[in-house]
Amino acid sequence: MYDGRRSLADMLATMVEYRENELARVSRLLHDEVGQVLSAVGLHLEALRLDFESRAPEIAGRTAEIQGILEQAVALVRNLSYELNPAIVERAGLAFALDRLAGRLRGKFKGTLRLLHEPNAHVPAPAGTAFYKIAELAVENAIIHSDCTLIEVLVRRTKAGVALEVRDNGKGFNVQAACEEQAGLGLTLMEHYGREAGLQYSIESTLGKGTTVRAALPSPAPVT
Repeated sequence: MYDGRRSLADMLATMVEYRENELARVSRLLHDEVGQVLSAVGLHLEALRLDFESRAPEIAGRTAEIQGILEQAVALVRNLSYELNPAIVERAGLAFALDRLAGRLRGKFKGTLRLLHEPNAHVPAPAGTAFYKIAELAVENAIIHSDCTLIEVLVRRTKAGVALEVRDNGKGFNVQAACEEQAGLGLTLMEHYGREAGLQYSIESTLGKGTTVRAALPSPAPVT
């Protein structure tokens, strides 16, 4: 990576880290405070429903309806808390985090987004967080820029370790030219995340045939 490109990547990563810290703070507020308040309201409603169940069934019925709406609100707050929290990989694991990511990004994509995470492909933090961030940027780049109809996200074991691949069938681009021109913040950040986590990172693209982003975590060398 050129010195100028590395400096740009470091600056961008610092800005992203600041944003992630703010999102984490909001996530904790939603989960720890708003979520608990809503749960407490739900308990009071349940007590109220039981009080009126025999004396005023119609009030008990309305209370049950309100409980149902409240449960939906609690679920929405919980989901939003997970999506806002950049530490979702550490909290719930890479497979869960990628599944949530795919579900969110499918809403932005008119084509097919496939996710395959092999059960035996275990990725420890911070490599798992880097995998997640690279996958997020790669999929978003594909959706915005590639004009593709298919995106595949794969996490699998290899002979050398564990690998992430994000590939699309879009229009492709000239990778070398894009890097030399420092085009695309996503490309710069993906390379930065891979380097910082000690991953083997690469990107291949062919005009008219699509793009593949790869990040691999080598297995530790055996102790002799």
